[in-house]
Amino acid sequence: MDSLVSANEFKQISSIVISRKGKVIFENYYNENNSDTKHNTRSATKTITGTLIGTLIQQGSIKSVSEKASEFSKVENLQNPDNRKDEITIEDLLTMSSILECDDWDQNSRGQEEKMYIIEDWVKFYWDLPIKGFPEWKKKPKDSKYGRSYSYCTAGVVVLGDIINNVSGSLEKYAEKSLFSKLGITDYHWQFTPTGIPMTGGGLGLKSRDLLKIGQLYLNKGKWNKEQIISEQFVKSSTEPHAEVGMFDYEYGYLWWLSEFGQVNQKDKAYFMSGTGGNKIVVFPKLDMVVVLTSTYFNGGMESHNQTTKLLDEYIVPEIKKLNK
Repeated sequence: MDSLVSANEFKQISSIVISRKGKVIFENYYNENNSDTKHNTRSATKTITGTLIGTLIQQGSIKSVSEKASEFSKVENLQNPDNRKDEITIEDLLTMSSILECDDWDQNSRGQEEKMYIIEDWVKFYWDLPIKGFPEWKKKPKDSKYGRSYSYCTAGVVVLGDIINNVSGSLEKYAEKSLFSKLGITDYHWQFTPTGIPMTGGGLGLKSRDLLKIGQLYLNKGKWNKEQIISEQFVKSSTEPHAEVGMFDYEYGYLWWLSEFGQVNQKDKAYFMSGTGGNKIVVFPKLDMVVVLTSTYFNGGMESHNQTTKLLDEYIVPEIKKLNK
C-alpha cells in the first residue's frame, strides 16, 4: 500500500495514519506533506460540529437533541415564514433530515451549498428556505426505514454552528476550551463565514494526529484522560443509524457516516467522518482501530472517495484482521 501511494497510484493522498488499541502502528505522509501539515478535510468538519453539540449537552447548556433549533438560532423577516420551521429539532440538523428544501447533491435545490456561499448571511439562508415537497415518486419520511427523509445539507450544519455560538457566547472560544484543549489539539485553522462565525460545515484545518484524536474520543466512548467530554449515550446515538443515505448503501448517524469495509464476506462495521477529496477518519469498534486518510484530490469526484475506500477494503482492514486472528 505504502509503495503504491508513494508512486501516486492512489492520487494526491496526503497522509495515512493507523491507530490500533490506542497506539499508532502506521504513519506516513505523501506529496510533500508532513506531520505538521494542517489538512483541509472539508466536510469531515461537520462531525466535529456534532461533537461540540455533544459537549453542550454533557455540560447541561442544551438539554437534549430534541430541543427546537429555532430556540437557539433566531432569524427575523423570513422569506418563507412557516410555523413548521419552529418544530425543526437539533436532531433533525444532526441527521440531515429537516423539512426544509436543502440538498447539496441536487444542483436545482434552493438550499444547494454553492447558492449559500455567494450571499452574506448563511444562517438566514437556511431559515429562508421553503418546506420540502414530496411528489409521488419521492419517498416520504413516514415511508422511510428510520422515519426520516435524508438530504445532504451543509447549510443545516452552519445553523448548528450558530446554535453553538449563541449558547456558548463564542463558538471559537468554546471549541478551544471544551474540546480542542482537552484533546491536546493546539494548532488548527478555522475558515470563517462572511458574518464572522467559524465555518462548521467544512474547511477546518487539522493535523492528521489530531484528526485521529477525534476518532479515538468516540472509540473511547466519549472519554479522554479520564474525563467524560461527551456522554457515552451521545456517542452511541451519534454512531447508530438514524437515516438512510440512499446511495453507496451508507446510513447516517449524527453527522457520522455508517458503513462497513474489508473484503467480501469479511467486512467490518465502521463509522466515519468524510470530506470532499476522499478524506476519511474511520472508526472500527471491533478492531479497536482508527484510520486517518487525508487527500487533496478535491476535483476527483467519486474517484477520490472510491480510492480511499479501496485503501481500506483491500489493504488496511484485511491486514489488521490478520493480527486479530
